[in-house]
Amino acid sequence: MQQDDTTQDTGQQGDIRDQLLDAALMHVAFDGWSETTFRAAVEDAGIDPGLARAICPRGSVDLAMAYHRRGDLAMAERLKITDLTGMRYRDKVALAVRFRLEAATDKEAVRRGATLFALPQHAADGAKLIWGTADAIWTALGDTSEDGNWYSKRATLSAVYSSVVLYWLGDDSPESAATWAFLDRRIDDVMRVESFKQQARRNPLLKPFMIGPDWLAKQIKAPKARPEDLPGSLG
Repeated sequence: MQQDDTTQDTGQQGDIRDQLLDAALMHVAFDGWSETTFRAAVEDAGIDPGLARAICPRGSVDLAMAYHRRGDLAMAERLKITDLTGMRYRDKVALAVRFRLEAATDKEAVRRGATLFALPQHAADGAKLIWGTADAIWTALGDTSEDGNWYSKRATLSAVYSSVVLYWLGDDSPESAATWAFLDRRIDDVMRVESFKQQARRNPLLKPFMIGPDWLAKQIKAPKARPEDLPGSLG
């Protein structure tokens, strides 16, 4: 019975956090993800300040992280109902990144979040969020890798996603057409690297140089409990 109570409390906390987040978004454009925004959200949502602080100990930082993760969930849900049959894998990845950006309906909230997580004291949180987005995309696309490829896929996609977000924030082209073209170029760059690696493995002259890296990649294991935790383990 205690387990049910805990689950219920967790759900209630999530509901309250969502209320605070929805209220905060009305203020982020003016005050950023700041203490001023958090206090205004608490007042607007009619939440007890002590309860709000218990759920979001770091105030607007926790709300900014919740906003980012809300976008990850929206992207994953949209992918679930999208027919990806017959699509190339690179196109699936590109589509997932596009869905993730389109889930961010408030560009100014993203811009303010980028500013927040660029601060040294919050940089680790920002990196964790980007890694979480990359993991959410690969998981939604059915990635089953369990060795070093688990990390390399997410690290590469994290870099792609970060650059595309920054481009998108400054893009004023109709329907973000320039951003989608930039995204395609970045994905193509990654695919060229992967193609080179595959060719190197088949080339008698280059194959010996790939043995060591390939062996090491097989020894690295993906984390089992919390995918966002690093560095995993050596098996």
